[in-house]
Amino acid sequence: MNATAPASAPATPPKKNGRRRSFLIAFTLILLIVGVGYGIYWFVFARHYENTDDAYVSGNVVQVTPQVGGTVIAIHADDTERVQAGQPLIELDPSDAKVALNQAEAQLAGAVREVRTLFVNNGALNANIALRSTDLERAQQDLKRRQSLAGTGAVSAEEIQHARDAVKAAEAALQAAREQLASNQALTSSTSVSQHPNVLRAATQVRAAYLALSRTKLPAPITGYVARRSVQVGQRVAPGTPLLSIVPLNALWVDANFKEVQLAKMRMDQPVTLHSDLYGSDVTFHGKVVGLSAGTGAAFALLPTQNASGNWIKVVQRVPVRISLDPKELEAHPLRVGLSMDVKVDIANTEGTSLSGTTAARTAPAYETRVFEEADREADALISRIINQNAGKADNGANAANPSGAAGNVGAKPAKG
Repeated sequence: MNATAPASAPATPPKKNGRRRSFLIAFTLILLIVGVGYGIYWFVFARHYENTDDAYVSGNVVQVTPQVGGTVIAIHADDTERVQAGQPLIELDPSDAKVALNQAEAQLAGAVREVRTLFVNNGALNANIALRSTDLERAQQDLKRRQSLAGTGAVSAEEIQHARDAVKAAEAALQAAREQLASNQALTSSTSVSQHPNVLRAATQVRAAYLALSRTKLPAPITGYVARRSVQVGQRVAPGTPLLSIVPLNALWVDANFKEVQLAKMRMDQPVTLHSDLYGSDVTFHGKVVGLSAGTGAAFALLPTQNASGNWIKVVQRVPVRISLDPKELEAHPLRVGLSMDVKVDIANTEGTSLSGTTAARTAPAYETRVFEEADREADALISRIINQNAGKADNGANAANPSGAAGNVGAKPAKG
């Protein structure tokens, strides 16, 4: 008797396939939701911003260079130290400059006394003219008396001739005295002792020598931090040699290098948020776009790319965009030149211009220093003192006749203080 096989159980769908299908459906729905959400976020927010991490802190790096040559005898500041504008940084040997200044002072004093003598000679020459006029009158009277006695035989013809010769000699002496006065007046007219060309020439030499002496001490042109000091004590330096640099960290900006495809809607004065790698995302800096470069970085490179060559590969170019920083935030969280920054520009407002359209000339310089003006004022004071010490009363009389001349104004600005 054959045994019959048991009937097989009906096939049921595996549970694994059902779970997979459910997972795929859920994953697809999540992707759709994320895609729609990102699309909404991009349309509402992200499309109004341009970002780059190719951005670096920049600032002025002021080189300190000597205006005269000399040997370094002292250095008053070192790297990383903060210096104030006008603070002495480097001293050069002043020996040669002092000798030159002493010579110039002596020459100025001598020139003042020589010119003073010219003014005094005017009075002496006027007195000489008066004397010669008296001699001429006396000779003319003697000739007249002798001529009146000529018919009486009391006076010989020889005496009358001698009288005529005396008149001619007196006239010639008077004319010579007048010419001497005119010659001396040509050297003193329309001027004073302090404004005489000879004095001005000597005063210019004193000014040059004094400035050369003052320039043996190199002051800090601005307030900032010393960097890249290369000068050493005992080194012989020439004019224009870079000795050290000063970086004012209170006036920094950021140069952000955006791709050319990111610049279409970038405008002046658009707000910018920045983060520094130094402080991380905890510190946010705020600024604004203040300028776009006139060319790409490659165009101004030391070795520009030759795109006309046969081997050419298209590279997306970047354009430097200058971004100013909030001074208060910069003071609270100092930055250093060269630090990396993450930059995000809000380009929602496109009403501005893509380039600075200012055509009006500046009413004030963008950068300036006044630490070198003191030497010029001191030179004026020194020149005035030398002139006053050697001019005496002659200059006062000359200035009375010529009020425009003043001892304090010797071919330069008036001395202050």
